[in-house]
Amino acid sequence: MNTLVVNYTGREKRFALLKNDKVDKIFIEQPEQQSSVGNIYLGIVTKVLPGMDAAFVDFGEKKGGYLHRDKLLSFLQLDVPKEEKQQQRISSFVHQGERLLVQVEKDAAGTKGARLTGIVEFSGEYVIYMPYGRYVAVSKKIKQEEERAKWRSLGYEIKTVDEGMIFRTECEGQAKEDVRSELDELRGKNQSLMKQFLSMKKPGLILSRDTFMEEVERELRTWDEGQVVIDDGEMKKKLDSWKMNPKIEILWYSKRENIFSAYHVEHEVEKALKRIVWLPNGAYLIFDYAEALTIIDVNTGKFSGKNDLEATVLKTNEWAAEEIARQIRLRDLAGMILIDFIDMKKEEERKLVQRRLEQELTKDDRRTKVIGFTSLGILQLTRKKTKVSLSEALEMKCPTCEGTGKVISTETIAFRLERELWEHRNSDAEGIYIETTAEVKSLFCGEQNEHKKRLEEAIGLKIFFSLKEAFKPYYEIRQIGSISDIQ
Repeated sequence: MNTLVVNYTGREKRFALLKNDKVDKIFIEQPEQQSSVGNIYLGIVTKVLPGMDAAFVDFGEKKGGYLHRDKLLSFLQLDVPKEEKQQQRISSFVHQGERLLVQVEKDAAGTKGARLTGIVEFSGEYVIYMPYGRYVAVSKKIKQEEERAKWRSLGYEIKTVDEGMIFRTECEGQAKEDVRSELDELRGKNQSLMKQFLSMKKPGLILSRDTFMEEVERELRTWDEGQVVIDDGEMKKKLDSWKMNPKIEILWYSKRENIFSAYHVEHEVEKALKRIVWLPNGAYLIFDYAEALTIIDVNTGKFSGKNDLEATVLKTNEWAAEEIARQIRLRDLAGMILIDFIDMKKEEERKLVQRRLEQELTKDDRRTKVIGFTSLGILQLTRKKTKVSLSEALEMKCPTCEGTGKVISTETIAFRLERELWEHRNSDAEGIYIETTAEVKSLFCGEQNEHKKRLEEAIGLKIFFSLKEAFKPYYEIRQIGSISDIQ
């Protein structure tokens, strides 16, 4: 049975999806990391880059946004053949200092700013309305062609020349009047937004989304039955007012223990941040992150199997594929993902593991594409990124190692100090005063200060140390001068 555990009482909003008491998805939203995807802004073009066919836009946030030529409203509305349109540079459609209505398509991540579009859309329960979309589409999840044709025909019947709309899966079985009514509401929202846009003078937010509530609603739309357990009375009332399957039960959690702890979710959050994930059979996965991709390594670990090595490898890889799909959802990994399964000799075994992974990924509501194995045996896949991953949301780069996981060794620092001191040989000074860690001093001086004494004689300077605790080995030359001044 599905259970949605919602922790809404604090400033950090969280929910976890449990399937048969096993955590399958975690969503966390912090005030400073709230997704901007879908928010609409007044933006001002700060730079036009013809070589990239893109522009940078100040839209009132800390980082400017990136807007490609093909996402400009003026490009969309140009009524010429496609080949001729594609040959025109972005400078034909936008100029520096121009005011634009923009919507966030992808949040800023790392050094990259948000990705923007000038073709805004408004999402309803049944339809996605685009004031200037110019096309009609129907969700591919509506399987019956007769039903799809009905909505496509309605779309062209009720839209203006410039308008566009996408009929969502939820339209299936609904009355046309209900869909028309929602479309009129979205049109009204667009008119109000345009008035605000025209009255604004500085870049800034015009319309924001409650992404947390939308994620909860999106999750519940797909359910046939289940229960929602929530620790906030006001949000429970809001959920009770929604139109949803009557077989979904809304429960209020009122105990003192945090709801995530009570449902054993807190431990799963901690596990989803760890580098190593153990499989039930003793094998394990290793997760490593770079800015552009995620690398997952599969290892047999303690699992040796009962029969031959080939069967052991295949079985481990199948278990790994299942857990990797779950971890991708839990950690909300996105972008390029490379999986280094244990080497399989036969092509049919690779195909079996790939099919197992693809099957598990169908449970994911985010668009995922499995590309296949490379010649080196690495499985490639991509997953659409719309917000920061769990790790990006909950962790920060280590200020000591700056996210590398490594620091310069004590030996390297000690030898650097030795080389720098050689540069001061035969100077007019009598002594040199150095601040460093105990480990660097010990290695630099050697047993019974033999290295220190030898260097003092060679460079003609008396060396003095003061010790300081630090998270990593370091040294700093604080003073060079007479011995009396240093002492």
